[in-house]
Amino acid sequence: MLASLLQYEFLQNAFLTGIIIGIIAPLLGVFIVVRRLSLIADALSHVTLAGIAASLFLEKKFVGLSGLNPIYMGMAFSVTGSLFIEKLRTVYKHYQELAIPIILSGGIGLGVIFISLANGFNTDLFSYLFGSVSAVSRVDLWTIAVISVLVISLVFLLYKELFLLSFDEEHAKASGIAARSVHFIFIILVALVIAASMRIVGILLVSSLMTLPVAASIRIAKGFKQTIFYSIIFGETSVLGGLTLSYYLDLAPGGTIVMLAVLILVITILIKRLN
Repeated sequence: MLASLLQYEFLQNAFLTGIIIGIIAPLLGVFIVVRRLSLIADALSHVTLAGIAASLFLEKKFVGLSGLNPIYMGMAFSVTGSLFIEKLRTVYKHYQELAIPIILSGGIGLGVIFISLANGFNTDLFSYLFGSVSAVSRVDLWTIAVISVLVISLVFLLYKELFLLSFDEEHAKASGIAARSVHFIFIILVALVIAASMRIVGILLVSSLMTLPVAASIRIAKGFKQTIFYSIIFGETSVLGGLTLSYYLDLAPGGTIVMLAVLILVITILIKRLN
């Protein structure tokens, strides 16, 4: 496998992308889980699917757009979806959780429409749905690298604000924190990471990578920072282990990564029970 890594660029792209995603997805996932917004990843992943399908449709409709990378349209839709979620949370002040299923439903509806307009599923769309190692290009790698720098930098700079908002939003607002602005930045970061992660694990499985490592770390961690640390360790183990197993066993990389994350979760639950 090491010889193949040195020889084939697509494998290098896949593993480097996997290493990056294994850090940033669980990193944001910790704040998502603590804030009880786990379903937001599912909602935005379906909106991203609509963006991908729209891009593939436009490629078929307009010859001049044939070179358009679908990941950019997916990101645009994902960010737009995140902004609508934020707006709906202010509309339904007493039922803020309604914003997520509303956008989830809209994303599914738009996705189905664009898929039908693009004459149904094709190989490209399947690679986005379930992930494809061979589909990860050098452009995808650089895009994800830029997003990761942005995510890590902003989480570091806004750590105190994000921490307070996650555990006690009312206290955070009373302390003078610009809660709306911080949440606005955070939800855009989530949207970008979801869109960026789809190449490896696929749109339908990306939410798993943001929640399963966090669910496992919560079982054994003794503090918030330790939860972040374990989440990243479990995320990296899932991604790199899943990519390695999928290479040797000729399995779908997205499904292998997710099942490895499930196995880690089961192990942590058993360890906790035994202790």
